[in-house]
Amino acid sequence: MNIRFYNAKILNPLENHTFELTEGEVCVKGSTICSVGSGQAQPGQWEREIDACGCVIMPGFKNAHTHTAMTFLRSYADDLPLQEWLDQQVFPKEAQLTQEDAYWLNILGIMEYLTSGITADFDMYFLPIPSAEAARDTGFRTVQVSGLNNFVSSLAQMEEEYYAITQMCDRTSYVAGIHAEYTTSMELMEGAARLAQKLHLPFYMHNAETKREVEECIHRWGRTPTALTEELGMYEYGGGGYHCIWLDEADMELFARRGLSVVTNPASNLKLASGIAPVKAFVERGINVAIGTDGPASNNCLDMFRETYLTACLAKIREMDAAAVAAEEVLYMATTGGAQAMGLDLCSRLEPGQKADLILLDLHQPNMQPENNIVKNIVYSGCKQNVRITMVNGRILYEDGRFDIGFEPDEIYAKANEIITRMK
Repeated sequence: MNIRFYNAKILNPLENHTFELTEGEVCVKGSTICSVGSGQAQPGQWEREIDACGCVIMPGFKNAHTHTAMTFLRSYADDLPLQEWLDQQVFPKEAQLTQEDAYWLNILGIMEYLTSGITADFDMYFLPIPSAEAARDTGFRTVQVSGLNNFVSSLAQMEEEYYAITQMCDRTSYVAGIHAEYTTSMELMEGAARLAQKLHLPFYMHNAETKREVEECIHRWGRTPTALTEELGMYEYGGGGYHCIWLDEADMELFARRGLSVVTNPASNLKLASGIAPVKAFVERGINVAIGTDGPASNNCLDMFRETYLTACLAKIREMDAAAVAAEEVLYMATTGGAQAMGLDLCSRLEPGQKADLILLDLHQPNMQPENNIVKNIVYSGCKQNVRITMVNGRILYEDGRFDIGFEPDEIYAKANEIITRMK
C-alpha cells in the first residue's frame, strides 16, 4: 500500500547520536520510504493519507535482546535467584514446549512489541524456526540468533536453521550464537566459531550477565567469556554480547576495537539482581549500545519505553551523576543502535530507500505536554499510550489499539493460557 503521512513532526537520528526534528510528510510506497520532507508529494495520489497533526514520526524501536516464546512463563516464577529460577522453574517447563507452542507464544509477544512501538526483535530461543514463522505470518521483522548449548540444538541444526530462516522471507534473518559460555562445551564453542566463519555471520551470546558467570569462566579457562570467545575466533564477522554488566577494561577495549555491540537489558538485570551495566563507559569508548527487554519471564513487560527510561536513569545512579548518558544517546540506542547490532542497516532512519519501519507517537497527551523537548519526553515520560501506529515494512500492523496481523487477540490469549495450563 502507498501511504502518505502529512502534518507530522519528523524525528530522525543523526550520526553524532542526536536527533533532528523537522516538520512535513513521510511517504511510503510498498515496503520502502520514498520521500521525507515538505511539499514533495501530491495529495490524492495515495491509497491512504494520514493526518499526523499532533504526532511525531520516528524510526521504530528495535528490541535487541529477547526470548519471545517465554511469554508463557510471564509472572509464573518470579522473585527467585537467577540459577534457581532457571534450573527449577524455567528449564523444566521449556522442556515441554512444542514447535506449535513456540509459534503461538511468539505471536503473543509480537502483539506486545507492536503496542510498544517495536518494529523488529533480536530473538534467541531454542525453537527459532517457528519463531521466525510467527514473524513471517504476522508481518513482523525478526533476527533470530542461535541459542546453541549442551542441552538443545546442534551445529548441524544451527546450519539448517540459518538456511531455513534466511530463505523464509525478506523480514527474517539469522546470526550465529551460543546461549552462554557456561552452558556450552568447548567442542560446541569451537564448532560455533567455525560455522560463523564459514557462513560469514556475526556472533552473539549472553556475556558477563552475572559476576559469578565471569568468575567461573576465569576459573575454567583462565580468561573472561569475552577473551575466550575472541580467542576462539567467534567475532571475525562482528557481533557482540547481551547484558555485559561485568565486562572488565580489557573486554571493553576488545569490544571497541572489534566494533562489537553491547545490548543492555536494564529491567531484567534489576529484577534478577544481576547488576547495572556500565553504559557510560561503553559510550565513552565508542562501543555501539543497543537496548533489549530480555524475555517476558525475567522482565516481565516487553515495553521499550520502560527500558529507555531505566537505561538512562540507572546509568545516572551507577555513576552518581545526573548528567551521565543523555536522553538523546539512549533514544539512539533504542532505534539506530539496535538496528546496527541486528544488521538492519536499512531500518535505521527515515529517508528515501530505507524500509518503512516506523512509528507514530501521539504528542497530544498529558504526558507529552508541554513540548519543551520531544526526545526527552519520549525517554523520560513516554509510554505505550502514545503509540498510535506501528508500521513494519510499509504495512500498518497496529493502529489505535487494533491489530492487523491476521489473528484475533482472543485467539492468541486462549492459546497461551492453554499451553501453560497443560504443563501444570
